[in-house]
Amino acid sequence: MKILVVEDDPLIAKGLETALGRSAHQVRWVADGLEAGRVLRSQDFDLVILDLGLPKRSGLEVLEDLRRSGSLVRVLILSARDATQDRVQGLDMGADDYLTKPFELEELLARVRALERRDAHQARNSLTHGALVLDLESMEVQLAGVAVPVSRREWALLRLMVQHPDRVYARAQIEQALYGWDEPTESNAIDVHIHHLRRKLGSEVIQTVRGIGYRLGPAPCV
Repeated sequence: MKILVVEDDPLIAKGLETALGRSAHQVRWVADGLEAGRVLRSQDFDLVILDLGLPKRSGLEVLEDLRRSGSLVRVLILSARDATQDRVQGLDMGADDYLTKPFELEELLARVRALERRDAHQARNSLTHGALVLDLESMEVQLAGVAVPVSRREWALLRLMVQHPDRVYARAQIEQALYGWDEPTESNAIDVHIHHLRRKLGSEVIQTVRGIGYRLGPAPCV
């Protein structure tokens, strides 16, 4: 998933970046509510982890703007405000979950997995595309019941495609999803990942759309 962390405490934010990155999520961090609003208007995310006590613009204002705009992006509030009325207000305003600080990292990661499982294209703890199965917890890939070893980047690329099977991705969009906004990449990195996945899973697993980019291929048969 592409995750936006909106948190003004750099220690918490960096810890979340590291932990979520190890789970093959693509993470961006912003430290205030104004920047969060700007980024959310210009970028698509699957999940927002949102503090409430932010500089410049509060987390509740960010959340209110999101829902008023019609955005359905999932929002996990992460806040030191632990009163029942604060939790009720956040959930009533459209948050999908609410976790209070201090928190256990494993619990937050479990809540992120739970929100990820709500995706319309996934079944239980996995994403499926015909005989291709991606286990979201173990990060394993199976084809017709046989485990296929993949790298972290290959896993992230497969998950991106399987989550949105009808979407065509430009190369720049794939690079952003796999490497982020500031991480340098080799010019042929995406070609290499796609070549490896085709070799492991079949030549049609990812199709080239000439002049545009790439899309998920037909569902492989069992």
